[in-house]
Amino acid sequence: MEKIIEIITNSAKETIELGRKLAAALHGGEVVALIGDLGSGKTHLIKGIAIGLNAPDPTKVCSPTFVLVNEYAAGDGDLTLYHIDAYRLNSLREFELLGFEDFCRPDAIVLVEWADKVLPALSGLNLLRIELSHTGQNQRRIRIVNPTGDMKRSMQV
Repeated sequence: MEKIIEIITNSAKETIELGRKLAAALHGGEVVALIGDLGSGKTHLIKGIAIGLNAPDPTKVCSPTFVLVNEYAAGDGDLTLYHIDAYRLNSLREFELLGFEDFCRPDAIVLVEWADKVLPALSGLNLLRIELSHTGQNQRRIRIVNPTGDMKRSMQV
């Protein structure tokens, strides 16, 4: 049975703050699958994760819709964040050709927006699934599926 933490955020600022808290439970080697419609908060959550992992300039965190992959240094330079946007991909093969397997290393965290398009390629990995949805103009429902114990503690849930 899946365990789920469900959180409601009422602004982009709250979604970013949730990402910052989530970052405390990420140590490297994880793949974070973000699933949600346009405007559901995926990029804001990733911006918060980058802030929480001390990325040098989190203001530059943006959705890589056209370049497909953004790379950010994090931590004390000991972690790399790979931010992938699968929205424009038409096949799992295109996803693999991005070099996805090379990104999955102990010193990296891979964040995949529109992960529902490439879920078969993510099976068997250290995967954290986050589902985002609109519940109002500024309100978002964020469901974290099978969170780790570290994650539950860092979010004080």
